[in-house]
Amino acid sequence: MKSRLLIVMIAALTLLSCTSSKDNTLAYFKDLANAPSGMLSNPQGEYPIVIGPDDELVISITSSIPEATAAYNLPMDNPATRGNLRTTTQPRTQTYIVDEEGYIMLPVLGRYLAKGKTLSQISKEITAMVAQNVKDPHVRVDIVNFSVDVMGEVRSPQRIYSGRQSFTVLDALAQCGDLTEFGKRENVYVIRTEEGKRTYQRLNLNSSDVFNSPYFYLKQNDVIYVEPNQIRIDNSKYNQNNAFKLSVISTIVSSISVIASLVIALAR
Repeated sequence: MKSRLLIVMIAALTLLSCTSSKDNTLAYFKDLANAPSGMLSNPQGEYPIVIGPDDELVISITSSIPEATAAYNLPMDNPATRGNLRTTTQPRTQTYIVDEEGYIMLPVLGRYLAKGKTLSQISKEITAMVAQNVKDPHVRVDIVNFSVDVMGEVRSPQRIYSGRQSFTVLDALAQCGDLTEFGKRENVYVIRTEEGKRTYQRLNLNSSDVFNSPYFYLKQNDVIYVEPNQIRIDNSKYNQNNAFKLSVISTIVSSISVIASLVIALAR
């Protein structure tokens, strides 16, 4: 009885020591823990999405007089744009596919270089082109196929699509339900492929310095991988060992059962 009570007390003390620990491994930006407010430096600025080949754009050109911009928004079945557009679920919405050289074919305006430009830059340039013939045009440009893959220790690993001007690692992790308690906050990898070259960067979400990394702002087809911590690895090994042991035991029991059945049959 005394030994059981001693075990319970030791377990309770261990639990209390763990919960009272100041080092919270699940916390982000630990270097800001003692600063209730402040300013985060970001000398390199934001990294808006840059358009490249195979990107799919929705371009809407309007003005106060709809008839004035009608020619800039041709119907989907127009032969002049067939092969350059993809039909979407929204009626009369044009989606332009950036070709291998980085161009799209705009109605009236002709061939336009979109590669290497942001959505805002494309909008401003097309607006200026249309403004030569139409008063006060409004051009909206969206990307509909921007995607990143999130893998590893997150609650819902998945491919994420976004049409925002910029998209960050934190945006992607939030859409996946955040990291699990087994994810290493200091080991979040971003793998990027550009012009046939694959690079990667390890991000440490325990530090606010992550905001200064060019990999903090995601690009098309980036892969985010959250590394598991040692607890997850140990649990996995334990479960695998247990599964192996159960399999061996099951095989032995089955073999004994077969042998016993044979012995009984021969005895008869």
